[in-house]
Amino acid sequence: MRVSSQGVTVVALLADPDAPTEIAQRMARTLPTRLATKSGQERRFKIEVISEPFTAGTEDPPTLMRRILDRGSAENWDIVVALTDLPLHLHGRKLAVNLSHEHGLALLSLPSLGGLRLPKRARQAVEEAVLGLAGPPATGAEEPPQNRPLLERSAPPGQEEAPDLRYVAGGPRGYLRVLSGMVRANRPWRLVPGLSKALAAALATGAVATVNSTVWILAEALSAPRLVIAMVGSVGIMIGWLIVDAELWHRSADGSPEERQRARLYNASTVLTVGIGVLVCYVGLMVINLVWALFILNDRVFASMTRTPLDAAEYWTLSWFVASVATVGGALGSGLESDEAIRAAAYSKREQERRDSLQDNHGHQPSE
Repeated sequence: MRVSSQGVTVVALLADPDAPTEIAQRMARTLPTRLATKSGQERRFKIEVISEPFTAGTEDPPTLMRRILDRGSAENWDIVVALTDLPLHLHGRKLAVNLSHEHGLALLSLPSLGGLRLPKRARQAVEEAVLGLAGPPATGAEEPPQNRPLLERSAPPGQEEAPDLRYVAGGPRGYLRVLSGMVRANRPWRLVPGLSKALAAALATGAVATVNSTVWILAEALSAPRLVIAMVGSVGIMIGWLIVDAELWHRSADGSPEERQRARLYNASTVLTVGIGVLVCYVGLMVINLVWALFILNDRVFASMTRTPLDAAEYWTLSWFVASVATVGGALGSGLESDEAIRAAAYSKREQERRDSLQDNHGHQPSE
C-alpha cells in the first residue's frame, strides 16, 4: 500500500451507478473517522467517491480486477474499493469479495450481503477491506470477514498471479442471500410509479366494477379459496405480461453451466422484483376500492340485488374481488407504458444501459 507524503491514505470508492453510488456516497460521510478510529495507528484517511459503470460489458471478476487496476493506476489513490450491484461468479461459485494486497484493490458484490441492512453491511465490508489492505498481507489461516458468516474462503487452483483473498457465498443459504440482495438492489418499490398508465387503467376498471351489480353477485357467491385463486391468477397475469411485454426474461448467451446459473439468478430476481411491485399495486388497489365502495354503495340497493346485507365482511369481499378484476385491467393498460421503468427491474437490462452509457461517453468499450 502506498501512503501519500502528507501521511493520508487516499481510498477511492469506485461505484457502479444507481444504488452502489448512493451507498458509497452515504458511507463516505463517516468512513474517514471510523477508519481512523479502527486502524489504531493514528492514520488519516481521505475518501473519494467515483461513480462509473466499470462493470459495463462484463461480469468476469478477473477482467473487472484488471479494469480497476487500470483505472487506479492513472490516479493518486492508495486503495481502491469497487462496489457493484451485479452478482459475480467465479469458477461456478458466487463471488462476494475479492482482495488483492499486491495492488491495493478490493471488489465487492453488494448482493452477497443480502437484502436486509444493506447500507450497514456494505459499510462494514468496506471498512474490513480497507483495513485489511492497509495492513500486511493475510495468511492462509485468516478467517472470513466478520459479520458475514455465510461467506467462505475460496482459493482457485493454478493461479499464476499473487494470490488474492476471495470469499464466496456458498450453499442454499448463500444463494438465497444473493437473491435477496439482488432484489433489494433492484428496489422493486420504484416499479409502482413506473406503472402510472397501468394503475390508471386498473383504477378505472375498479371504479366501474365496484358499482356493477353483476360484480356484487359474483363477489357474494365466491368462497374464500376462489377469491385467493382469483388474486393469485390476476397477479400472475400481471407479472407475466410485464416480463413478456418488456422483454425482461434473460436468456443465456451460451450453454455453459455458469451462464445457465447466472440466467436462473437473473430471472428469479426479476420475477421477485416485479412480483413485489405488483403486490404493492394490488394492496393499494384493494384499499382504494374499499374507500370507493364505502363512499358510493347504498346498502338497500346492494341488499336488493344480492339478498345479503351490506356489512363489513361484504365490503371486504367486494374490494378483494374488484382488486383482482382491476389488476387484470391494469395488465392490459401496462402495454401503454414506456419499457424504461419496467426494465430497470432487470439486471440484464440495466447492464445494457451501462454499456450504452459507456459507449456514449467514451466512444468505445473499455480495454480489458
